[in-house]
Amino acid sequence: MTGPSKDTKKDVEPETVLIEDEEEPSLPEIEEEQELTTASGPLAAGRAAILKHAKHAPSSPGVYRMIDAKGDVLYVGKAKNIKKRVLAYARPAGHDTRITRMIAATTALEFVSTATETEALLLEANLIKRLRPRFNVLLRDDKSFPYILITSDHWAPQMLKHRGARTRKGNYYGPFAAASAVNRTITALQRAFLLRSCSDAFFESRTRPCLLHQIKRCSAPCTSEIGFPEYAELVRAANAFLSGRSRAVQEQLAADMEVASGQTDFERAAIYRDRLAALSAIQSHQGINPRGVEEADVFAIHQAGGFNCIEVFFFRTGQNWGNRAYFPKADRSLDAGEVLGAFLAQFYDDKPCPAQVFISHEFEERALLAAALSAKNNRKVEVALPQRGEKKQLVTHALANAREALARKLADTSSQQKLLKTLAETFALPRVPRRIEVYDNSHISGSNPVGAMIVAGPEGFQKNQYRKFNMRSADLAPGDDYGMMREMLQRRFKRLLDESPRVDAATALAAVLSDDAEHDIVSPWPDLVLIDGGQGQLAAAKETLAALGIADVPLVAVAKGPDRDAGRETFFTPGRSPFKLPPRDPLLYFVERLRDEAHRFAIGSHRARRKRDIREAGLQEIPGIGPTRKRALLRHFGTLKAIERASLPDLAQVPGINAETARKIYDFFHEAAR
Repeated sequence: MTGPSKDTKKDVEPETVLIEDEEEPSLPEIEEEQELTTASGPLAAGRAAILKHAKHAPSSPGVYRMIDAKGDVLYVGKAKNIKKRVLAYARPAGHDTRITRMIAATTALEFVSTATETEALLLEANLIKRLRPRFNVLLRDDKSFPYILITSDHWAPQMLKHRGARTRKGNYYGPFAAASAVNRTITALQRAFLLRSCSDAFFESRTRPCLLHQIKRCSAPCTSEIGFPEYAELVRAANAFLSGRSRAVQEQLAADMEVASGQTDFERAAIYRDRLAALSAIQSHQGINPRGVEEADVFAIHQAGGFNCIEVFFFRTGQNWGNRAYFPKADRSLDAGEVLGAFLAQFYDDKPCPAQVFISHEFEERALLAAALSAKNNRKVEVALPQRGEKKQLVTHALANAREALARKLADTSSQQKLLKTLAETFALPRVPRRIEVYDNSHISGSNPVGAMIVAGPEGFQKNQYRKFNMRSADLAPGDDYGMMREMLQRRFKRLLDESPRVDAATALAAVLSDDAEHDIVSPWPDLVLIDGGQGQLAAAKETLAALGIADVPLVAVAKGPDRDAGRETFFTPGRSPFKLPPRDPLLYFVERLRDEAHRFAIGSHRARRKRDIREAGLQEIPGIGPTRKRALLRHFGTLKAIERASLPDLAQVPGINAETARKIYDFFHEAAR
């Protein structure tokens, strides 16, 4: 193994290996062929670099990384025999355009040996997801899946929706395609198993059962309405149901209902009846819910117009837990099976795998993938290509959804490209923008000021690129919108200059027109900066960028119309008179969407910060201070710090704050200070 590779900030997905292990030439044979060829230039240099590193490659399973002159990882691949695989790249002919381009860019290789090819597959998926090399298949997904979590770190486990890192102890069930599916399932599970959903703090503070107990959705362990052994049995049954043993749980409930009925304990029998009804609601067969498939994921891929769509359906406990469409980026030369195999390896890199995985297309390493998933999940995982029956119907249904989703995607992409082209023409941009940054800020009378940047491009909003800026300048006056814009742009572009020095316009344009454009290598520098505001905000932005030595980033300010009416916006650009677009112009709607998204993100960030500050300041702990009085205090004083420093007479002057409430607020802060 050579030294560690350089992590890059680009994102990508796994890929199947395109070169066969069979009949690989030996090193002397390739060197002889190399001497006979007269090729020169980058391709010859790439082959020479590969040959140089191949001499030190291990003849064992493992992973190799191809690296360019800047130290960025171009490609991550795995092989049963690394040396034979790498030597295949040094052949003077027989490669498609994509592989040839990759070889020409290669200056170094790095190797990691593994004990088995299965381990190599898992490591390959992990490295591709982390390094995101541009010649691998790209799975572009910035969302984490929601799960159901039944905790195990409390004597009375809690059932809740969970998203993100699994740091809390407990059993996680999923994934669900959408939060709405999780919420519906949790509601039904509460009726069936009566597990608490409240936080530990709320649980510990209860002196009597809450409303959920009254409506028969919680057994109220907080006030000992149920004993520990009985509650533990409910938790065990819920875990069993979500683990796939739903039939056994239902049979046990039915048996308990019969026993209670036989003992003429009809009230207890009715409870079991209601719980059975709740489980039946979860498992109700509504067309797509399979009868013979308890736990499986279904993957179907459709290709059209050089694009790929993979539709994924999740089935757990015999129930459809939703579906999601993915649009992995892959070279046009890859067939559906190769893209699907590459996608699957990375998809399960950070997710639990069900017992069965059904696919729509065969791929070469299906057996190897099944072995790798089985080893990773410590149980047998079947990766199958159904040929008949209900399982085949599930795949066919997923394939139809993939076809429809890709058709919608292509239509949207076409419309987006037309809008971007019109945008470039309208605002006299040097090229069609591939990255648009929109800036806005939010505050209440200067309190909790937050700036926001959203990013959009040919494929719509890029939410993983969004950024928020908590204003921290000591010189910033409350409510100074121009000052907030200056601080936000200065911080954003100063960091951009440090991390990605600006190239001249000619070089940037040449890069866009080169083959690299085919790989969606978008510069972190924006092709257009939109600002929510008028001439003043534009002047502040222009002044800030000029101070940083940036003069070639196009700026446009979007001012709201009279009475803040949408459709009557005025546009301001440097060196041009203000202008408006026709009221029903599609481009105007497009710009409004960009501005509204920035405004939504800024408002959301501001509200989150304000809630956190109010919570930390403890205003909610003061008797008599509700949401209305909190807003009145913030409007009057601007910041929480000012409220804390206010005198008793100043507090009493706030609308809605009487003398008694003012005294409570004053005593709260001054007692805390002591």
